[in-house]
Amino acid sequence: MYPPSRKDFIALTLSDQHSRSYNNGKHRRQSCWRKWKQLSRLQRSLILFLLALLLICGLLSYPSFSEQWRGMSDRAVREDWDEDWERGLKPVPPGVNPVAGPAGGPAVGLAGVAVGPELDPELGLAVGPGLIPEVIPEPRRPKVPSVPKPPAKKRPFPNKRGPPSLQKERNVSDSLVKPVEKVPVEKAEEDEGEKPLVSWRGAMIEADEATEPPPSAHENDAAVPLVPVNPEDTAPLAPVSVKPVDRLEMVREAFRHAWKGYKEFAWGHDELKPVSKSYGEWFGLGLTLIDALDTMWILGLKEEFEEARKWVETELSFSKNVDVNLFESTIRILGGLLSTYHLTGDEMFLEKAKDIGLRLMPAFKTPSKIPFSDVNIGKGTAHPPRWTSDSTLAEVTSVQLEFRELSRLTQDPQYQEVVNEVMRLVHKLPGKHDGLVPMFINTNSGQFTHKGVFTLGARADSYYEYLLKQWIQGGKTEPDLLEDYLEAIEGVKKHLLRTSGPTKLTFVGELNHNRFNPKMDHLVCFLPGTLALGAHNGLPEDHMELALQLMETCHQMYIQMETGLSPEIAHFNLQPYDGRDIDVKPADRHNLLRPETVESLFYLYRFTKDAKYRDWGWDILESFNKYTRVPSGGYTSISNVRDPVNPGPRDKMESFFLGETLKYFYLLFSDDLELLSLDKYVFNTEAHPLPIWQLPPV
Repeated sequence: MYPPSRKDFIALTLSDQHSRSYNNGKHRRQSCWRKWKQLSRLQRSLILFLLALLLICGLLSYPSFSEQWRGMSDRAVREDWDEDWERGLKPVPPGVNPVAGPAGGPAVGLAGVAVGPELDPELGLAVGPGLIPEVIPEPRRPKVPSVPKPPAKKRPFPNKRGPPSLQKERNVSDSLVKPVEKVPVEKAEEDEGEKPLVSWRGAMIEADEATEPPPSAHENDAAVPLVPVNPEDTAPLAPVSVKPVDRLEMVREAFRHAWKGYKEFAWGHDELKPVSKSYGEWFGLGLTLIDALDTMWILGLKEEFEEARKWVETELSFSKNVDVNLFESTIRILGGLLSTYHLTGDEMFLEKAKDIGLRLMPAFKTPSKIPFSDVNIGKGTAHPPRWTSDSTLAEVTSVQLEFRELSRLTQDPQYQEVVNEVMRLVHKLPGKHDGLVPMFINTNSGQFTHKGVFTLGARADSYYEYLLKQWIQGGKTEPDLLEDYLEAIEGVKKHLLRTSGPTKLTFVGELNHNRFNPKMDHLVCFLPGTLALGAHNGLPEDHMELALQLMETCHQMYIQMETGLSPEIAHFNLQPYDGRDIDVKPADRHNLLRPETVESLFYLYRFTKDAKYRDWGWDILESFNKYTRVPSGGYTSISNVRDPVNPGPRDKMESFFLGETLKYFYLLFSDDLELLSLDKYVFNTEAHPLPIWQLPPV
């Protein structure tokens, strides 16, 4: 076969006498098209893709170029603004002109009408009647004192000197708020005049910051006042009225929210399951409602209290064939009823307390006088748990405050006699370790079991708490209780007290057959408050020093967690310069809405008046609201305090959240130090206040 014939093309250029030329460019264009067609399909696709990509990039970059050019027009204004700040002139931003009213009168708006206080929605600041914003067209430069011809509105440039919440379209609050850490109310020197400051959560407001910015040097000569002003007719601008957050009201709101869920989904039952909008039963006695009675009274929630009182009067019955735990039913039900009786004087609550107290007495009918853990309040029988004949030491030694008070009110000594006998037996028992006691005691032999394990956490914690509180309740007349308490605190210092390696946090660990374990339950955070209470009642001063150190540690157990909430158990790092102080194992990362840290914050604030303890408590309350609050009502315990994205709701609101946690929050934030004075009341381990006995003079 012969190859195909080759076709050649010749380009010709012709010219005529009029200098017009012609060339066969058509063929040249056809030659370019031929080269394009000679490319492979992949090459052509790649070229087209690159061209499309360049086009898209160009379109996307167009807004940034426009913003950059637009920002150049504001550069001079921004530089002058920064210069004024550096020289301390504090110019008023464009668009805001504070107007003061006549001397001694309220500020007036453009129409001459007095304006009342308003609320800034961004900052929550109340703008008082002494300073009203008059919005005027934005001047060309912020240092010009006269009102120029209004230009077109510009895009505001960011304020580099404020927190992100203030870097928005400016209003009157923006012109008066300068971020600082914490500023107390101060007074300036007399020759400079008063410059009142109002402090609110990191915002400082100065009255003289609302004045017009001074003119520049070359404008000062040319500036002519529009209206003559008589200085005698003017009054200094009042500071912005800043209303601090009402922390007490926030506690009330938290209680109402929790109560809303309980009332709607769990009324009359033991516990609310807020996520599933249902309830859980333990004893079937309305634990949450009874636990919360005195809290509602203290918080002044009369309507909620009355509906709960009606349920107790008409619905609460202890004639049930049900097993209850002696310890839990004593501190929550008996303690709650006795406390509510003392606060209200309502005899109905005392009658209910007598009923449950008498039904719990069979627990003490044992060979050793050490009570069984469980009682059937309908049948009048008692028994130990199915798996053991032991009772935990905390349970048998933490019912004394309630039963002793029941005897005092009823003039029936049987209640006090049985619980005092338990304390006498424990006082004499061998097996203690410098005042520290094992966690279990046998109800048949009356002897300690599982010896060698010592802790201030679960199963032993409230034993130490009730040693001190019984001594205080009885008018400090029982020396054995005080002796056991003081010896136990010395044992804690000697055997359980350590400091972490990285930042030297003082903590209380555990002793397991002479081997130290740097493990501290959140329950141990009751100890700072108890130590402070003892120091307040005349015990050694070093108890207060230790209380302050442990309070800091309990605080760190919160702030070192990503959610701001403490885990159930923390392990402390003993190695210096090696990581963080606190480690939390996966199984210990849950938070049950426990009250112990807030309880100790309450005691520490009452005795030191240091406001930082209130701030720490406020941070905890905010974390509860952020991570445990359920929108439909109630709060839930969570599974993982290290995961703020998915903390893992456990769908359970313990009764002590209303009975203890919120109550201690309220007492912490209250300025009324006579509200449940610690010289008149002692709190049981469920935060129910009982009166300190006033003994007749000798």
